[in-house]
Amino acid sequence: MGLLKDLQDHAAQTFREQWATRAGQVVPSPTDLKLSNDAVEFDRATVLYADLTGSTNMVDTLGWQKAAEIYKTFLFCSGKIIRDSGGVITSYDGDRVMAVFIGNTQTSDAAICGLKINWAVQNVINPALSNQYSGNTFTVSQVVGIDTSPVRAARTGVRGDNDIVWVGRAANYAAKLTEIKLPQRTWITEDAYNRLRDDAKYGGNPRQDMWKKFSWTQQNDIPAYGSTYWWAVSN
Repeated sequence: MGLLKDLQDHAAQTFREQWATRAGQVVPSPTDLKLSNDAVEFDRATVLYADLTGSTNMVDTLGWQKAAEIYKTFLFCSGKIIRDSGGVITSYDGDRVMAVFIGNTQTSDAAICGLKINWAVQNVINPALSNQYSGNTFTVSQVVGIDTSPVRAARTGVRGDNDIVWVGRAANYAAKLTEIKLPQRTWITEDAYNRLRDDAKYGGNPRQDMWKKFSWTQQNDIPAYGSTYWWAVSN
């Protein structure tokens, strides 16, 4: 069978085939889903994207070796914090990592995770970089985006080379929030903010709201909340 016929047949079958869906209890792996129209549904899931900022300029100015070291360190720290916070890593994409949180405390867990990633960048990664390279003037920075919504997981790709696509507002908004270029390092939607426990919403001394409300101009001026706070990793 030729390539064109493969493409035509797959497109026709995918658009024609009825979906088989089931409620999700855990975050699925690709092998839990069929390549046909098979989906796991979550009434609500929280999606987190952690994105390393300025990576193109980093490669141009620091060279590939140092840039690769920063990539590796950032993704390692983010991944370890995500897992420790109860999230499931669903993909690495260049200089960013995506994770899904489910369960009763999912949104607060994701928000605290974002604050911990901010702490790790400022208190682990940047000091280690400066300690290794005397005279270093480069500062690693990141943006974390978080949203919560109904989400569906489906398997996509070709046989032997496939992954899960996450369909729902949370996946799209969480990714788009990482494009905001302001001093705040962690961003959440209003729906996520309204679901935060008090310990994920208030901090500091004196105790105050850690999240500042903004109009998200890139998304029709809907409310979004950004934070400059961090949450220390203690063990």
